[in-house]
Amino acid sequence: MKTIGVIGGMSWESSTEYYRLLNRHAKARLGGHHNARSLMLTVDFASIEACQRAGDWAALGLQMAEAARQLERGGADLVLLATNTMHRVYESIEQAIDIPFLHIADPTGSALRAAGIERVGLLGTRYTMEQTFYTGRLRERYGLDTLTPDEAQRADVHRIIYDELCHGNVNEESRAVYQRIIEGMAARDAQAVILGCTEITLLIKPEDSVLPVFDTTALHAQAAVEWEIDSA
Repeated sequence: MKTIGVIGGMSWESSTEYYRLLNRHAKARLGGHHNARSLMLTVDFASIEACQRAGDWAALGLQMAEAARQLERGGADLVLLATNTMHRVYESIEQAIDIPFLHIADPTGSALRAAGIERVGLLGTRYTMEQTFYTGRLRERYGLDTLTPDEAQRADVHRIIYDELCHGNVNEESRAVYQRIIEGMAARDAQAVILGCTEITLLIKPEDSVLPVFDTTALHAQAAVEWEIDSA
């Protein structure tokens, strides 16, 4: 079996979810006592978040590239970046390593197209919702029309991620905020919603949404396990 390398810690709350999902998918595929063969390098999110707020994506690219190199030196055969937002610098990672990098938007885009979805709502950090590195890839590679909430709602989504979910705080009031935002995107003819931040899976489950949910964390982890097993 190949080894999955995970750049985690952004936040560690969602990285623990990655670890659980990787092993659960491997067991589902292989049965018995099997689990995923993996490495995780956990960065300090405080320095990452400070650079994000400062808009210093060049420094972030250097940090992610070095993390990926460390995983490759440690024996990883594939690298995952366990966060949507930091895919803003995915090219720095790809250029730093000689092993494959699995972009988080690709399993999601493929799943949406397979489901016949053309117009989809996106929830994530303000960086993911407002910049083009994520929505552009979905449009160019998968032909998806992506909707985002209005400015005030984007601020609420972002605040809840950083001030609550990244600290492991799951609040019913915040779930209700997200549900209202999803209902608004449904009214704008979104056919589904992307949970485009790896922490949102802690707050929103399929039964909480009026739209079909495409959870990037789960889809990313499953795709990595499929690669790990099928390329062995």
